[in-house]
Amino acid sequence: MAIDTAPDASIPSVLPKLDEIRQRMASHTDRRDERRILEILAGASAVELDQLLLQIDLRALLGDVDDRLIGPDNRTALLDLLTADRLGDLGIPARAALASALQRGRTGRLDEQALRRIWLGTRGADVTRLKNALDGRGGYHDLHQLFYHDIDDDALREELLAHIAREAIAVSTREVKILSDIDDTFYANWKDARYPKKTVYPGVLQFYAELDRGPDLEPGRPGDLTFVTARPGDRLGLVEDATLKALAERGQRTATVLAGSFMRLLGNRAIAEKKLENFLEYRRLYPEYGFVFVGDSGQGDIHFGQRMLELAPEAVRAVLIHDVVATPEAARLELAVGGVRLFDTYIGAAREALELGLLGPEGAARVAEAALAAFAAVPFPSHEGRAPRRIEMLRDVARLKEVLPAPLRVETSL
Repeated sequence: MAIDTAPDASIPSVLPKLDEIRQRMASHTDRRDERRILEILAGASAVELDQLLLQIDLRALLGDVDDRLIGPDNRTALLDLLTADRLGDLGIPARAALASALQRGRTGRLDEQALRRIWLGTRGADVTRLKNALDGRGGYHDLHQLFYHDIDDDALREELLAHIAREAIAVSTREVKILSDIDDTFYANWKDARYPKKTVYPGVLQFYAELDRGPDLEPGRPGDLTFVTARPGDRLGLVEDATLKALAERGQRTATVLAGSFMRLLGNRAIAEKKLENFLEYRRLYPEYGFVFVGDSGQGDIHFGQRMLELAPEAVRAVLIHDVVATPEAARLELAVGGVRLFDTYIGAAREALELGLLGPEGAARVAEAALAAFAAVPFPSHEGRAPRRIEMLRDVARLKEVLPAPLRVETSL
């Protein structure tokens, strides 16, 4: 079992080795520099090697150390050293850093074989931790990008996915991966004219946080939010990175993004099918998890949620839809029978999640309190625009109070 470690420059023996490696990488790295770097890494203790990989710019290192037409094959030797000979000395953060560095730029056959050794050399709960560590590094180069874009060898991809499936059997988790749409789910940005454009919906940030925390007194591992969006991705990851930046600016600082495609941009059904394709791929990456989808009623998310429930009923714990098109009550009831629950506010969403066992009472109350506080700050242009939304908030608070234990209080001064 790999041991998690964090960078610790207090280990005295690491600093001289780190300084020398950085100096030899500072300008042109010739074969003598490469040989010396290999000697330092090979001679490092297990703790030293782990710490060195957490502090070296691994992407630059892999770019500086080369294989040559007439020897020596120093890059091959480096990858053999780190992913075969000494892989057992690397903790999960170091393995994640190395895998991330290998997926930057063109991922060639040598890199794919090194990735193969990393994944097949990681077992049980460590596989789950490695996957989450990769997704937790932030940015475009996440786990989904690695498996479904950077790795070109279909047979290798299937081998690694089979390994993930086998190792997931031994992992018991009650946690869920939260999949969320963005437009009209996270903020008003498409069909929803009830709120000022770009308004982050009151309570949505706390709702994500509470779903991530889970219903138990002991909070779950943070960082399980992924946005599944119709926005088309691109080869350079510019759309995903821009989306993550926009989300962070609005308060959601940790998440991953599964983007859509230009080919599936027209029509709600096409958008939903692309999201479904992404979900099915994502589920293969995280077979040990349940899934909750949070979407809206304006752009194919109901169809997407229904297809999720149809194809993976044992894995999908809930489909929660923010209603932005005033769906009639009879239609809501019919959808609920099929497992798709609609809500008007995130206080209402918290009540649904509480009934489904996805939140505890305290978590649901915290969502309500956060939603009320955020609603008070929304710059509605008129009283006429604000009044109906206030009525919705107060109604959903009253409904939530009906199912909360007596000691919990939610102040409703709007």
